[in-house]
Amino acid sequence: YGPFPATNLLELESYPHNSGICHNERSPRLDKNKTSRRKPHKYFPYPIQILCAIISYELFRNERYLIIMNIIIVGCGKVGCTLVEALSIENHNIVVIDSRPEKVSALTDTVDVMGIVGNGVSHTTLKQAGIETADLLIAVTGSDEENLLCCVIAKKSGHCQTIARIRNPIYNEEKDFLQKEFGLSMIINPELTAANEISKVFQFPSAIRVDTFAKGRVELLHFKIGNNSPLCGLKLSKFHATLHCNDILVCTIARNSEEVIIPNGDFEFAANDIVSIVAKRRDAIDFFRKIGLEKNRVSNTIIAGGGKISYYLAKSLLMSGIKTTIIEINQQRCEFLSEQLPKATILCGDATDKELLSEECIEKAAGFAALTDLDEENILLSLYANGISSAKTVTKVNRINFTSVINKLDLGSIIYPRVITAEYIIKYVRSMNNSLNSNVEALYKLEDGKAEVLEFLLKENSAVCNIPLQNLKIRKNTLICCIYRNHQVIVPSGQDCMMPGDSVMIATSGYNISDIKEILED
Repeated sequence: YGPFPATNLLELESYPHNSGICHNERSPRLDKNKTSRRKPHKYFPYPIQILCAIISYELFRNERYLIIMNIIIVGCGKVGCTLVEALSIENHNIVVIDSRPEKVSALTDTVDVMGIVGNGVSHTTLKQAGIETADLLIAVTGSDEENLLCCVIAKKSGHCQTIARIRNPIYNEEKDFLQKEFGLSMIINPELTAANEISKVFQFPSAIRVDTFAKGRVELLHFKIGNNSPLCGLKLSKFHATLHCNDILVCTIARNSEEVIIPNGDFEFAANDIVSIVAKRRDAIDFFRKIGLEKNRVSNTIIAGGGKISYYLAKSLLMSGIKTTIIEINQQRCEFLSEQLPKATILCGDATDKELLSEECIEKAAGFAALTDLDEENILLSLYANGISSAKTVTKVNRINFTSVINKLDLGSIIYPRVITAEYIIKYVRSMNNSLNSNVEALYKLEDGKAEVLEFLLKENSAVCNIPLQNLKIRKNTLICCIYRNHQVIVPSGQDCMMPGDSVMIATSGYNISDIKEILED
């Protein structure tokens, strides 16, 4: 019995009798010599056809079930594995390619994906993976050159979109040229992306995480409630009246690293809650001052480790006028950093050496970033820095298996580079689904994907436009956080309407969306 291709019920009458879809008096069996036939139902002469038609209607009515793509991921390293896990949750058909059998087996044994052992640059291997019918190819091997070549072959072999991971700083300077000439849909640099996230935190140290929307004009700020905070025990219904901050909107609450709450008026804040708010920068500064979290932009920073993230971060901080010191143990790497970053102070030594840290006056540092290659060292260094100084600390963590334990430690802002990369690519994947209502412009996942905050750019025909928000039947665990219109940030009320051309921030918990109309109840 398979899917029924008829476009309406009238076509059921003319459907070929030998299809095997239904056996009744009007549709004889394939064996015409047999005289026994099934008697039609009194009211439903075509029960299977009608069922298929109803299912087809429901599928087309709800586009969420149609957004399934054929995706090929070349490379099963840290970033590749994170991408596979994130995209498989969204029910895409995924094929992974890697030359290491143990890497492929590890993924196929734990995630519902197809694995191929081979070279992703090989045309034969790509054909075996289904490149001719693929919608998207993501090349995240350890070699920039292989990733570029893989994308070129994929474009020649099929009609898919391509994303390449490019990490070399030299290539990064030429990424616009490479993207245009190689026909790439997107170039992703995990280290640069992570460095940009850290830089935003150092620019606004009152927050532990800063997510940007509307091309940087709107910010979602995350902060942790301390034990002595005036927010402890305060109900959300009394939030604005108590703190006199009407332009602050509370979006989500992460509690105990186990749940993400989109609060209502009865919600009561508690110590150690991680709160996400939307506000203009000026209003946010005033709010943080009222709750005792006001901190000025860092003036100097110590970076432990001289890898690619450290290079990009130091470059960004120096451009902002922030004095930067990098501690790196490798002599050759120190020479490279000295040449590329002449304004930075480069020290060749072990970042875990307490005497060296004391010599560099870590006690007086305004910012400290632990960015070595070892998670254990980064955690130890951040705990030490927080214990002896008031510096704004950032900790890089590569492994994501123990996030619930790590989040309980006093590590300041925690950066997961491969998770950030996965978020960028998932945003692109969702934006590939053309919609008459909206485009996905930005996406951020909270607490291991338990909640999401998305930005949509509304189109003329959007089903949510020109209707007061109080009249929209919005799904549970959904919040319209902010509307950006004509260079103005609007914290919405029930009387506000979303308009074509608006950038709208939506927070959801418990479900994923790729079109803004999916926030409405069926």
